[in-house]
Amino acid sequence: MIVRVFRDRLSLSRAAAEQASSVLRRAISEGGRARIIVATGTSQLDFLHALTSATGIDWQRVEMFHLDEYVGLPMTHPASFRKYLREHVIDKTGIAQYHFLDGNGDLKTVFHDAAEAIRLAPVDVAFAGIGENGHLAFNDPPADFLTEEPYLLVELDEACRRQQVGEGWFTDISEVPKQAISMSVRQILKAREIICVVPDARKARAVKLCVEGEICPTAPASILRTHSATTVYLDKESASLLSPPTLSALNAGK
Repeated sequence: MIVRVFRDRLSLSRAAAEQASSVLRRAISEGGRARIIVATGTSQLDFLHALTSATGIDWQRVEMFHLDEYVGLPMTHPASFRKYLREHVIDKTGIAQYHFLDGNGDLKTVFHDAAEAIRLAPVDVAFAGIGENGHLAFNDPPADFLTEEPYLLVELDEACRRQQVGEGWFTDISEVPKQAISMSVRQILKAREIICVVPDARKARAVKLCVEGEICPTAPASILRTHSATTVYLDKESASLLSPPTLSALNAGK
C-alpha cells in the first residue's frame, strides 16, 4: 500500500483524480473498456469533480459499479447514493453502463443481479474512502473478511449512522437506515487497483488504526494493506495522528 500526504483536500483530490484518469485511459486503450467501482459521500466530492472534468476519457467505454446503498431509502432522498452517483458522475459524463443497487427493490434479486454483473470480468479500479469508524464501504467493524459473496446485507453501527448525520445527509440519527447493501471486503480487494481518498481531521483516528494498527476486522480498512496496488490519499489533517516514523517513511518515499 502506498500512502501519499498532501497539504489540503483539494490538492489531494486532484492528485487522486490524475491517477484515476490515467488508469481509465490505460484500461480503455489496452482492453477497450474500463470497469470501475465508485464510492460516494462528502469526502469524495472534490475527487469526483476533478475526475469527471478530466480530458481524454471515453466515458461511453466505462462500466460503473455501485459500492453501497441504504436499504429502504428512496432514490429521491438527498442521502441516496444512487441520486449522488447520478448527479456527480452519470449526468456529468454521460456514462451509460452502470449498475445501481436498489435498496427499495427485492433484495434477493438485487444481490443476484449485482453479483452476476460484477463477476463477468475483472474490475480495473475501485475508488474508496475510509469511514470515521474505519469502515470500508459499509463494512462496519467487525467486518467480514472471509465471505466471497460480492454483496452483503449489513447492519450499520451507531458510529457509522452518526457520521451520516454529521455530514449533513440526515437531520437526526433516527432518520438514518439501520441496514444497507455493501460490496464485500473481498470483492473490493479483487479490483486491480484501489484508490482511497481520505481527507479531513475527523478521519484521522481511523487512518491511524488502518495504517499503523493491526490488520483486523475491527479496523476494516486496514485490509487495504494486503492489496498490492492500493494508493491512499491523505491531507495533513487526516494524517495528523500518524506517528513521526510513519510520516518520515512516507516523506522518504516521495
